[in-house]
Amino acid sequence: MVNVTAWLETRRVFVLVLALGLFAMAARGMTDPDAWWHLRTGQLITASHSVPHTDPYSYTRSGQPWVAHEWLSDVLIYNLYCVSGWGGLIVVFGVITAATLLLLFGRCAGRPYVAGAITVWAAFASLPFWGVRPLMLSLLLASIFLVILEHSDVHPNWLWWTPPLTMLWVNLHAEYALGIALLGLFLVGGTLDVAFGVETWAQMRPRLRKLAMVMAACVALVPLNPNGVGMYVYPFQTLHSRAMLQYIAEWASPNFHQGRFLAVLLMMLATTAGLGFMPRRVRPREMLLLLVMTAAALRSVRHIAIYVLVAAPILSRLVQALVEGRGRAWLDSARTRPFPGKTLVNAGLLAAILVFAVARPSYVARHQDEKEAENFPAAAVAFLEARRPPGPILNHYNWGGYFIWKLYPEYRVYIDGRADLYGDAFMEKFAATYYLTGGWRQELERWQIRTVVLPPAAPLVTALRAQPGWKQVYGDAQAVILVRNR
Repeated sequence: MVNVTAWLETRRVFVLVLALGLFAMAARGMTDPDAWWHLRTGQLITASHSVPHTDPYSYTRSGQPWVAHEWLSDVLIYNLYCVSGWGGLIVVFGVITAATLLLLFGRCAGRPYVAGAITVWAAFASLPFWGVRPLMLSLLLASIFLVILEHSDVHPNWLWWTPPLTMLWVNLHAEYALGIALLGLFLVGGTLDVAFGVETWAQMRPRLRKLAMVMAACVALVPLNPNGVGMYVYPFQTLHSRAMLQYIAEWASPNFHQGRFLAVLLMMLATTAGLGFMPRRVRPREMLLLLVMTAAALRSVRHIAIYVLVAAPILSRLVQALVEGRGRAWLDSARTRPFPGKTLVNAGLLAAILVFAVARPSYVARHQDEKEAENFPAAAVAFLEARRPPGPILNHYNWGGYFIWKLYPEYRVYIDGRADLYGDAFMEKFAATYYLTGGWRQELERWQIRTVVLPPAAPLVTALRAQPGWKQVYGDAQAVILVRNR
């Protein structure tokens, strides 16, 4: 018989409320510009039973080599959409995000209260990157890798789970390299632990040997994907793309003047302060990991979500040490203080958050069309479908994926979110055309652009309105369509 009173004990209710709350936070609509071409690619792969190796979507790179490194994620996203629509995608990726953070919670000291507070802090720090996107699968696998690596001191055989996970990861997302990097950092970190006297060489040698063997196995399994050995170099080509760092906000350094980066800024400051007061609470291996991930987060916004997976457990341990040192008496009195009706209050709180967690995905799914129209040129696409202005079309970078889902194959795009496909030189030419720098007319002539679909405030729109031969045929607050007369 289920003991209801035991399940409504405050600590358990806290963990359940945390899990349901994280899921409700993670239930988000489709706002990622790349989600749309992921859907289309999943459709192509499902229909053809093969992974494309050349670009099918654009006229500017048609037939050029393309590394579809997220092919398995694309298939998953498309088939989930076919089976359960937007609601299914929102629920599944909400569960993936919540699971990532619950694994983080399990790695934090001070469970459940201190760990819960730090986990919520980490959630707000990484919130801007959540959504229906393959990146969430990478973050889940990174969280699993960290659990395995941190427990490998006690359970060394857990390390053998990393090779099959790497084989899965390399087919889901190019950030599989993060898993191998974590293995390498723990290998170097173990050596630092010996050098600083945290452990003896006799204790560490068998662990490092197994870690090196596992890392070699993971590296050897990388070619087991449709792109073969090319996946060895692909992640590094992306990281060193000059145009991506310059023009794509997610790859740029965080601008701490923006409110969305406040939570991660405070986490960095709090962790630094904690290390200053209690440096011996963190072993050299953890310090190495924290420094590397902090540098990565400061270099690119995209790496903030990985940073919090490393920093939050360290910060939690520092906070827990502070609480135990100065707040022990208060905590002891709080635990023993009687509270009449506690079980009833806990039941009501749990019921309320459960109702909210169930209702939230349904609400988000029902309003997906509104979210789509708010973030993408839905009305302009409807005009293109109805009026069929002549191609080729020059489109905004963030709208390329949306056009691929809505208009392909009737229209092919000029550019989309696959920046690695287009390359630095092309991205810079697009930026020159968009911002009217240099020979901005050259690209229009080179590709014989007949129709332009851009935001109303785009400098190119202002210039073309004043050019003879160009006529605006559609406009709203989201997009303007101009057509060139011949």
